[in-house]
Amino acid sequence: MKPTGHGSGDGPGRQKILDIYLNDHLAGATAGTALARRMVDEHRDSAYGSELKTLAAEISHDRHYLLRLLDDLDVAVSHYKVYGAWLGEKASRAKPNGRLLRRSGLTLLVELETMRVGVQGKVLLWRALLSASEDEPRLEHDWLEQLLERAEQQLRMLDSLHARATTALLSAAPPQQTADAAR
Repeated sequence: MKPTGHGSGDGPGRQKILDIYLNDHLAGATAGTALARRMVDEHRDSAYGSELKTLAAEISHDRHYLLRLLDDLDVAVSHYKVYGAWLGEKASRAKPNGRLLRRSGLTLLVELETMRVGVQGKVLLWRALLSASEDEPRLEHDWLEQLLERAEQQLRMLDSLHARATTALLSAAPPQQTADAAR
């Protein structure tokens, strides 16, 4: 990262918008990191385990880089947003899936889709910051390019995992069983 001094064009409105924007993404990254770790724990020995482990490590690293970015841009962490996102991810585990005590096969699909939405948001964050890097000397263009490329690779990995999970869940069982599993 570049030096942490404020750019000459910073006004209080611009800084406040940046604070909110980055903290919202940090909250999302917190929930995404927790979800990715849980998915690794639950699918460690499955056909998806290795890729989920790689994805979880990258998502955790990306969250770390986002925290570093907040520090470099003199943005205070909104702890209530971070804790709220963490609690929200925990609460999302209680969603009804048609099974009382165990997860349905559909849960993996929904979690992969949730992860994809989060990573797509991260792609948009890095793109927005890349655009802002032209006017903001504290944003390192090359570093942001690398983060954007990695997020785009994560999207491709999630798409591949989702396609495999969809085929396994929706195509492997006779039509009646597939309909019952999706409820």
